[in-house]
Amino acid sequence: MAKILGYIISLVGLLVILSSSKIATLSFLSSMPKAMIYTVVAGVALIVIGLLLVSERSSSSKVKQASEEVPIYEGEGKKRKIVGYKKASKK
Repeated sequence: MAKILGYIISLVGLLVILSSSKIATLSFLSSMPKAMIYTVVAGVALIVIGLLLVSERSSSSKVKQASEEVPIYEGEGKKRKIVGYKKASKK
């Protein structure tokens, strides 16, 4: 569900960016040159929020996979090296 919402928000952000040129040509906004900049920034913010929602699910699955294996170290301090991995014991 979060992915679909992310795609919709990103699409709305693209539409805001595309419509920014038409918004800036309105008569009462023509005296304000920053109006186009504000709409572009709002569109980019919506796209970023949408992409974060889309990528939220995939990043959480990577963390679960990494927690199943525990590294085996050799040496001490800064000279430690990972020599292998073992399955984590399930509690």
